[in-house]
Amino acid sequence: MTTFKEIRGTAIQSVSSDPSNPEEGQIWYNNTIGVLKGYKSLGATWASGGATSTSSNAGGGAGVQTSALVFGGRGPDVAFISTAEEYNGSGWTAGGSLSTARAYIAGFGTQTDAVCAGGRINAPGTTTNATEEYNGSAWTGGGNMGTGRRVGGSAGLTGSAGLAFGGASPPSTATEEYDGSAWTTGGTMNTGRGYLAGFGSQTSAVAASGTPYSAATEEYNGSSWTSVNNMNTARQQAAASGSSETAGIVFGGEIPPATLSAATESYNGTNWTTSPASLATARIGLMGAGQSSSSALAMQGAIGPPGPAWGGLTEEWNDPTLAVQKITTS
Repeated sequence: MTTFKEIRGTAIQSVSSDPSNPEEGQIWYNNTIGVLKGYKSLGATWASGGATSTSSNAGGGAGVQTSALVFGGRGPDVAFISTAEEYNGSGWTAGGSLSTARAYIAGFGTQTDAVCAGGRINAPGTTTNATEEYNGSAWTGGGNMGTGRRVGGSAGLTGSAGLAFGGASPPSTATEEYDGSAWTTGGTMNTGRGYLAGFGSQTSAVAASGTPYSAATEEYNGSSWTSVNNMNTARQQAAASGSSETAGIVFGGEIPPATLSAATESYNGTNWTTSPASLATARIGLMGAGQSSSSALAMQGAIGPPGPAWGGLTEEWNDPTLAVQKITTS
């Protein structure tokens, strides 16, 4: 019989307590409790994170899972919000407030270098082209967009290299690129739509889903959009995280007929795959943060059927999730 040492080149250690920083595939015997354990991948999971102080829907997000920013949106009283909150990987603290309360905005960048652009600024539906930039403590005015827009998509890994695309009403195909001070016209989308999700960088971005219940996906190379394989499930008002057109996820939103979704789909640059891991709470108008397909945040959103209750929920996505597991013979 082949032994574990012959396979792995080392014997199974007998220890009195579990290692503090095990490596994937590591196996040990905990002699205190008499249990054989290992450290293995459990696949992708969503886990509860700290709740935001403000309940909101249709705001903006920026940053990564351990250093994120959420801003703007509409509250439970349907009022427009100017507040921003910062996440450190476990809890939220108040950040600087936007100069103008707004919702349905384009947001991108990092916690200390973020952009909030466009959106709706009052109940009758006034759309703005104003841009604000965040430096980690305060918002200041940036260059105005060429055209005011709302409920569009956005992408960008920094505040000085971002995109805003699509929007309504009517459905827009326009794209604008931001360099940290001014917006310029980019390539035109193939399918005009609003309430779509976006992820990636200014030169490698993805636009997916949208209204009315779209599964369409397009990739942006810095100058033009190309239609590629559709998502598995048509949806609108979803959120996203990703670093480029070859690595991203889209989650939540609304699917027909007017049903909240908790589903997650991942994109590898060619195909979409529906993950077995779903959000604990289905919602629409949620905000995403993350610049990766393996680590992200789902923030806030409407949790009614399909609204109007707003929540301050945060969920953390990890793919893969590594965990200590008891090894049995079954």
